[in-house]
Amino acid sequence: MIQVLTGNHSAAYAALLSDVEVVSAYPITPQTQIVEKIAEFVETGKLKAKYVRVESEHSAMAVCVGASSAGARTFTATSSHGLLHMSEMVYWASAARLPIVMPVVCRTLGPPWNIWNEHTDMLLLRDFGWIQFFAESNQEVLDTIIQAYRIAEDERVLIPVMVGLDAFTLSHTSEPVDVPEIESVRKFLPPRTNAPYVFDPSNPFTFGNLAYPSHHMEIKYMHHKAVEDARKVILEVDDEWNKIFCRKYGFLDKFMCEDAKVIILTIGSSAGDAKEAAKVLRKAGIAAGVLRIRVINPFPSKELSNILSNVEAVAVVDRNLSPGNGGILLEKIKSSLYSSKYRPFIKGYLAGLGGRDITVKDYIKIFEKTLEAYKKGETEWFNLNLEMTGS
Repeated sequence: MIQVLTGNHSAAYAALLSDVEVVSAYPITPQTQIVEKIAEFVETGKLKAKYVRVESEHSAMAVCVGASSAGARTFTATSSHGLLHMSEMVYWASAARLPIVMPVVCRTLGPPWNIWNEHTDMLLLRDFGWIQFFAESNQEVLDTIIQAYRIAEDERVLIPVMVGLDAFTLSHTSEPVDVPEIESVRKFLPPRTNAPYVFDPSNPFTFGNLAYPSHHMEIKYMHHKAVEDARKVILEVDDEWNKIFCRKYGFLDKFMCEDAKVIILTIGSSAGDAKEAAKVLRKAGIAAGVLRIRVINPFPSKELSNILSNVEAVAVVDRNLSPGNGGILLEKIKSSLYSSKYRPFIKGYLAGLGGRDITVKDYIKIFEKTLEAYKKGETEWFNLNLEMTGS
């Protein structure tokens, strides 16, 4: 059924279709509508789930950790400062190998106070051992959350999953979304049963116990290997989803990349404007393409290297900032291509911080400036206006 949904309601419908059993809720702008809609589903009986209202984001993840440890399919959502406040339990969830799924409505961190889109919040936790997706559309939000449960609960993985969606651009903007029939989803995503390690008095395990140096590294290696093993599972799940629902995503969204000489590489919803810019430049005879990274962890280094092997120049557009270092995505791209036989010219751009628009005209300018650039690795703050601050 085609419904006109915001990104937040797409996430809520995904939780409904996934038959989640425990929802832990602490609303924070701009993800509030997700848990509000789920509360409506629970109240009307559409969703048979335990809805737990808590006093903080830290507690929200703690509830998910406890419920998932008992074998329940669990769900919560957060954003920005909420994600940082729950960060202790976010790391606990992945290190404990709990298949929790959590959409993150990506929003700027303060101060100064700002509720608009930026990717710094979710990217700060890229080393926390979660699988991380970034969606471009509301359809992809719904599809990816459902896929995430299949990936997370696979015994080869058992790793929690974050699904990032841009604040307001997706979260509060409506677009047509194909919402599958719940019985079709249940065939794709059966109930979580026979979880290998759960709280069970008849078959006791220890959870979160002390590990001595003689075992600690091996446990961390197993965590690392599980994230690496998720590569295969992500593609398997995506292929199966495509066979049933005729939509496929992969690790990378490639747009006019086959013969491209200059490529914009980015994440999130603004990739659509970059694609429109590439169309304009194609008409002008410039071989432009766009590469959107959908999966941040595990990072698709090999796939990137294969695509960029015939490209002359790459513009990496970061909607995030690591102060003193620059764009997080730029550094990740450069390090992943370090051992490649051929590395294209790479120029970084910081753009769209604090929700500032990145328009089609801006992307055209970025394409053109990249082709003109000579200094490898140079980063430019795009559309910066220091006069307004008196600097």
